[in-house]
Amino acid sequence: DGRKAANPAFWWVNEEGEEVKWSFEELGFLSRKAANVLSEACGLQRGDRVIAVLPRVPEWWLLNVACMRTGIVLIPGTSQLTAKDIFYRLQASKAKCIVTSDTLAPAVESVLPECQFLKSKLIVGKGSRDGWLNLKELL
Repeated sequence: DGRKAANPAFWWVNEEGEEVKWSFEELGFLSRKAANVLSEACGLQRGDRVIAVLPRVPEWWLLNVACMRTGIVLIPGTSQLTAKDIFYRLQASKAKCIVTSDTLAPAVESVLPECQFLKSKLIVGKGSRDGWLNLKELL
């Protein structure tokens, strides 16, 4: 019909050349779904804190927008954090939820017994892990 295609709202490319492109409509839809995961599956409310220890994958940005939608406080963390760093951040922030990759989940699990505030754990990856909710499956 002669109209120019809209620019994507989100365009991510990894080292292998895989791309994820979302229109503004898709980003809105997916961020609402992510907000529902945080609110319903994780039981978080406005003002609660969630720590995201992830590389910069598309889900990282979805969580940012979802937290803005719900009033949940996002505490970003680099994927280079050690178990000790993660424990400190969990305790100091009183975060009720952590989101991490399957690679970093063992570091989180090593400090879980001492984290009394943490209520839910989300993993971003293809596999499953005992005691963790899979973000991609819930979306």
